[in-house]
Amino acid sequence: MPKFTHLHVHTEFSLLDGLSKISKLVAKTKEFGQTHLAITDHGTMYGAIEFYKKTTKEDIKPI
Repeated sequence: MPKFTHLHVHTEFSLLDGLSKISKLVAKTKEFGQTHLAITDHGTMYGAIEFYKKTTKEDIKPI
């Protein structure tokens, strides 16, 4: 797959706007052979540490 990263991704931490669980995003990123993953939650950084830990554990670069 060509190098590609979605730069508009909301997780469950974007209240009223996101449904995606970080662990499922990481799994799909791995499944698709992508090497980077970004999250762009609205007005919050609550998921940042979980996001960082789960992506780096799977050798995915967090953005």
